[in-house]
Amino acid sequence: MFHTVVAGVIAAITGFASSFALVIAGFVAVGATDAQAASGLFALCIATGVLCIALPIALRMPVSFAWSTPGAALLVSASATTQQFGAAIGAFLVCSALIVVAGLWPAFGRLITSIPKPLASAMLAGILFPICLAPVTATVEQPAIAVPMVLVWLLLARLAPRWAVPAAMGVAVVGIAIIAGPAVLAAPTVTPSLEFVAPAFDPAVIVSLGLPLFVVTMAGQNVPGFAVMSTFGYEVPPRPVLVSSGAAGVGAALFGGHAINLAAITAAIMAGPEANPDPAKRWVATVSAGVSYLVLGAAAGLAAAIVQASPPVIITAVAGLALLGALVAAVTGALEAVDSRIAAIGTFLVTASGVAVVGIGSAFWGLLVGGVLLVWLRPRRRVAA
Repeated sequence: MFHTVVAGVIAAITGFASSFALVIAGFVAVGATDAQAASGLFALCIATGVLCIALPIALRMPVSFAWSTPGAALLVSASATTQQFGAAIGAFLVCSALIVVAGLWPAFGRLITSIPKPLASAMLAGILFPICLAPVTATVEQPAIAVPMVLVWLLLARLAPRWAVPAAMGVAVVGIAIIAGPAVLAAPTVTPSLEFVAPAFDPAVIVSLGLPLFVVTMAGQNVPGFAVMSTFGYEVPPRPVLVSSGAAGVGAALFGGHAINLAAITAAIMAGPEANPDPAKRWVATVSAGVSYLVLGAAAGLAAAIVQASPPVIITAVAGLALLGALVAAVTGALEAVDSRIAAIGTFLVTASGVAVVGIGSAFWGLLVGGVLLVWLRPRRRVAA
């Protein structure tokens, strides 16, 4: 049982260390102050921790949750969409409310997941691509930190892949601490607290941020999360998972959090035989992860202070290393079907461009352009004489 508990702790630390910098950077990109960004991360840790404790106990399955990493990547690329954090909060609330609706109304959930996989994957690839370029840029602009960071990641990607990104983040933190000195610990956000943010419902921000956030969270996290669980023999009921994660997301959004979803990558750590040979006992690992997330929430303020003291390209570079696997999977999914490759590439290019038209961001336009191309270029069926 001790090994099962440790598996949960490892999963939580891996999930937190691999993506907290991306989350903070995403909040700042859409107008959050340092305190609001720390509050958002703190709220996500609390919501994730509570879900990881409550649902496994209720279902007796290793159902685990995480914040939406593709969603955080979307925020980083959405700086042209809004600089009013209240408007972003409104979009977060809409996203989480739609997740609840998807759980209560299965037909709606099926509608979202019926978006052609090549287009959904291409949109995700377009969101991730600029971020995954950052390690290259960082090695030129900030070589003293970036080069050791990339080398450590490269070494562990071969020897211990699970720890490659957390170790790279550790190297970055050491480099930032050397540059910034004790000033990081003196930052006012080091002690985390929840800060309520009044939402504003801007239609343009909802369309360009809220709806794409919902799509990438459902298609990029929840669907793979259910798939991972099924590979280990668990038939997870969608309704309680989607309703509870959406409701938790609504609560977290009021304090700055963007979205909560089923875990996918870290879920494999807790749902597999490595956690416990007995499938009926693996749920203990997710409870352990939940407790760990609550503890890690206390570090949200320090995490925000470190991110704010860092050269922005370093934080994006760490995120880029963490998202390389997701980019590979997204590109593979986008180009898998030969008949839809042009439509997928169109979606990718428009999304990666970062353009905003009439205040609506590129992720929405990418899906729209891809959909038009998919319909227009669809092979015509010959009518039999």
